[in-house]
Amino acid sequence: MKAALDGILFLRGDCGITKAELQEILKINEQTLAALIIELKKTCQSEEKGIKLVEHGDILKYVTKEEHAAIYERLVENEITKPLTQTALEVLAIVAYNQPITRLEIDEIRGVSSTHLIRRLLLKDLIYEEKRSAAPGRPIIYRTTSQFLDVLGLKDLDELPVIDSEENAKEIELFAKKVNEN
Repeated sequence: MKAALDGILFLRGDCGITKAELQEILKINEQTLAALIIELKKTCQSEEKGIKLVEHGDILKYVTKEEHAAIYERLVENEITKPLTQTALEVLAIVAYNQPITRLEIDEIRGVSSTHLIRRLLLKDLIYEEKRSAAPGRPIIYRTTSQFLDVLGLKDLDELPVIDSEENAKEIELFAKKVNEN
Protein backbone atom coordinates (compact mmCIF):
# COMPACT_ATOMS: atom_id res chain seq x y z
CA MET A 1 0.00 0.00 0.00
CA LYS A 2 2.90 2.34 0.74
CA ALA A 3 4.22 1.90 -2.81
CA ALA A 4 0.74 2.54 -4.25
CA LEU A 5 0.43 5.73 -2.18
CA ASP A 6 3.88 6.79 -3.38
CA GLY A 7 2.84 6.24 -7.00
CA ILE A 8 -0.43 8.12 -6.59
CA LEU A 9 1.35 11.13 -5.08
CA PHE A 10 3.83 11.08 -7.95
CA LEU A 11 1.03 10.93 -10.54
CA ARG A 12 -0.91 13.79 -8.95
CA GLY A 13 2.18 16.04 -9.01
CA ASP A 14 1.70 19.69 -8.07
CA CYS A 15 -2.04 19.29 -7.54
CA GLY A 16 -1.75 16.79 -4.73
CA ILE A 17 -4.65 14.70 -3.55
CA THR A 18 -7.04 14.80 -0.62
CA LYS A 19 -6.97 12.22 2.13
CA ALA A 20 -10.59 11.34 1.39
CA GLU A 21 -9.72 10.62 -2.25
CA LEU A 22 -6.80 8.46 -1.14
CA GLN A 23 -9.01 6.47 1.23
CA GLU A 24 -11.49 5.87 -1.56
CA ILE A 25 -8.88 4.91 -4.17
CA LEU A 26 -6.85 2.69 -1.84
CA LYS A 27 -9.98 1.32 -0.14
CA ILE A 28 -8.55 1.94 3.35
CA ASN A 29 -9.75 3.67 6.51
CA GLU A 30 -8.45 6.90 8.04
CA GLN A 31 -6.17 5.14 10.57
CA THR A 32 -4.49 2.99 7.91
CA LEU A 33 -3.93 6.05 5.72
CA ALA A 34 -2.43 7.96 8.67
CA ALA A 35 -0.01 5.09 9.31
CA LEU A 36 0.99 4.98 5.62
CA ILE A 37 1.58 8.74 5.61
CA ILE A 38 3.89 8.44 8.64
CA GLU A 39 5.83 5.62 6.96
CA LEU A 40 6.17 7.55 3.71
CA LYS A 41 7.30 10.70 5.53
CA LYS A 42 10.01 8.66 7.29
CA THR A 43 11.16 7.22 3.97
CA CYS A 44 11.39 10.74 2.51
CA GLN A 45 13.52 11.94 5.46
CA SER A 46 16.43 9.89 4.14
CA GLU A 47 19.30 11.92 2.69
CA GLU A 48 18.98 9.73 -0.39
CA LYS A 49 15.60 11.29 -1.23
CA GLY A 50 15.24 14.70 -2.88
CA ILE A 51 11.56 15.05 -2.06
CA LYS A 52 9.39 15.19 1.01
CA LEU A 53 5.73 14.56 1.69
CA VAL A 54 3.79 17.61 2.89
CA GLU A 55 0.25 18.15 4.07
CA HIS A 56 -1.55 21.36 3.17
CA GLY A 57 -4.80 21.12 5.06
CA ASP A 58 -6.40 17.92 3.77
CA ILE A 59 -4.18 17.73 0.67
CA LEU A 60 -1.04 15.58 0.44
CA LYS A 61 1.68 16.13 -2.14
CA TYR A 62 5.36 15.76 -2.81
CA VAL A 63 7.62 18.82 -2.84
CA THR A 64 11.35 19.16 -3.32
CA LYS A 65 13.60 19.58 -0.31
CA GLU A 66 14.76 23.14 0.39
CA GLU A 67 18.42 22.17 0.80
CA HIS A 68 18.64 21.44 -2.93
CA ALA A 69 16.92 24.67 -4.05
CA ALA A 70 20.00 26.07 -5.85
CA ILE A 71 20.23 22.94 -7.99
CA TYR A 72 16.52 23.02 -8.82
CA GLU A 73 16.78 26.71 -9.76
CA ARG A 74 19.48 25.83 -12.31
CA LEU A 75 17.12 23.28 -13.81
CA VAL A 76 14.37 25.87 -14.12
CA GLU A 77 16.81 28.39 -15.66
CA ASN A 78 17.88 25.71 -18.14
CA GLU A 79 14.25 25.01 -19.04
CA ILE A 80 13.63 28.72 -19.64
CA THR A 81 16.62 29.20 -21.94
CA LYS A 82 16.32 25.90 -23.82
CA PRO A 83 14.57 26.21 -27.22
CA LEU A 84 11.11 24.73 -27.51
CA THR A 85 10.76 21.33 -29.14
CA GLN A 86 8.38 20.68 -32.01
CA THR A 87 5.95 19.06 -29.57
CA ALA A 88 6.07 22.12 -27.26
CA LEU A 89 5.42 24.37 -30.27
CA GLU A 90 2.51 22.10 -31.17
CA VAL A 91 0.99 22.55 -27.70
CA LEU A 92 1.60 26.32 -27.89
CA ALA A 93 -0.18 26.47 -31.25
CA ILE A 94 -3.08 24.42 -29.87
CA VAL A 95 -3.45 26.88 -26.99
CA ALA A 96 -3.10 29.91 -29.28
CA TYR A 97 -5.72 28.72 -31.77
CA ASN A 98 -8.17 27.13 -29.32
CA GLN A 99 -8.04 29.30 -26.21
CA PRO A 100 -9.48 29.24 -23.66
CA ILE A 101 -8.52 25.57 -23.33
CA THR A 102 -7.88 23.00 -20.60
CA ARG A 103 -5.04 20.46 -20.42
CA LEU A 104 -7.52 17.64 -21.04
CA GLU A 105 -8.71 19.33 -24.24
CA ILE A 106 -5.08 19.77 -25.35
CA ASP A 107 -4.42 16.09 -24.58
CA GLU A 108 -7.50 15.07 -26.58
CA ILE A 109 -6.31 17.03 -29.62
CA ARG A 110 -2.78 15.60 -29.38
CA GLY A 111 -3.70 12.10 -28.24
CA VAL A 112 -0.99 12.12 -25.53
CA SER A 113 -0.31 13.84 -22.21
CA SER A 114 0.87 17.45 -22.41
CA THR A 115 1.52 18.11 -18.72
CA HIS A 116 5.31 18.55 -18.99
CA LEU A 117 5.00 20.69 -22.12
CA ILE A 118 2.44 22.95 -20.47
CA ARG A 119 4.84 23.45 -17.54
CA ARG A 120 7.61 24.47 -19.98
CA LEU A 121 5.31 26.97 -21.69
CA LEU A 122 4.28 28.38 -18.31
CA LEU A 123 7.96 28.73 -17.32
CA LYS A 124 8.68 30.58 -20.55
CA ASP A 125 5.71 32.89 -19.87
CA LEU A 126 4.09 32.01 -23.19
CA ILE A 127 0.87 30.75 -21.61
CA TYR A 128 -0.80 31.38 -18.26
CA GLU A 129 -3.42 29.84 -16.02
CA GLU A 130 -6.47 32.06 -16.47
CA LYS A 131 -8.86 30.41 -14.03
CA ARG A 132 -10.51 27.12 -13.17
CA SER A 133 -13.36 25.80 -15.22
CA ALA A 134 -16.74 25.03 -13.69
CA ALA A 135 -16.54 21.56 -15.29
CA PRO A 136 -16.13 18.49 -13.06
CA GLY A 137 -12.68 18.40 -11.49
CA ARG A 138 -12.38 22.17 -12.02
CA PRO A 139 -9.59 21.94 -14.63
CA ILE A 140 -7.30 24.91 -15.21
CA ILE A 141 -8.02 27.03 -18.28
CA TYR A 142 -4.98 28.20 -20.28
CA ARG A 143 -4.46 31.20 -22.54
CA THR A 144 -1.49 32.75 -24.29
CA THR A 145 0.27 35.70 -22.63
CA SER A 146 1.12 39.17 -23.87
CA GLN A 147 4.72 37.85 -23.93
CA PHE A 148 3.55 35.36 -26.58
CA LEU A 149 2.24 38.23 -28.71
CA ASP A 150 5.43 40.25 -28.13
CA VAL A 151 7.68 37.37 -29.16
CA LEU A 152 5.74 36.95 -32.40
CA GLY A 153 5.38 40.68 -32.99
CA LEU A 154 1.60 40.47 -33.04
CA LYS A 155 -0.92 43.06 -31.85
CA ASP A 156 -3.57 40.44 -31.18
CA LEU A 157 -4.46 36.83 -31.88
CA ASP A 158 -6.35 37.74 -35.05
CA GLU A 159 -2.94 38.21 -36.70
CA LEU A 160 -2.02 34.53 -36.24
CA PRO A 161 -1.43 32.76 -39.58
CA VAL A 162 -4.22 30.57 -40.91
CA ILE A 163 -2.98 27.02 -40.34
CA ASP A 164 -4.93 25.35 -43.16
CA SER A 165 -3.35 27.48 -45.86
CA GLU A 166 -0.26 26.19 -47.71
CA GLU A 167 0.69 29.82 -48.39
CA ASN A 168 1.24 30.32 -44.66
CA ALA A 169 3.74 27.49 -44.22
CA LYS A 170 6.55 30.08 -44.12
CA GLU A 171 4.66 32.14 -41.53
CA ILE A 172 4.22 29.07 -39.34
CA GLU A 173 7.93 28.29 -39.68
CA LEU A 174 8.68 31.90 -38.71
CA PHE A 175 6.35 31.50 -35.71
CA ALA A 176 8.50 28.60 -34.45
CA LYS A 177 11.73 30.48 -35.13
CA LYS A 178 10.60 33.63 -33.29
CA VAL A 179 9.42 31.69 -30.25
CA ASN A 180 12.70 29.81 -30.01
CA GLU A 181 14.79 32.96 -30.35
CA ASN A 182 13.35 34.28 -27.08
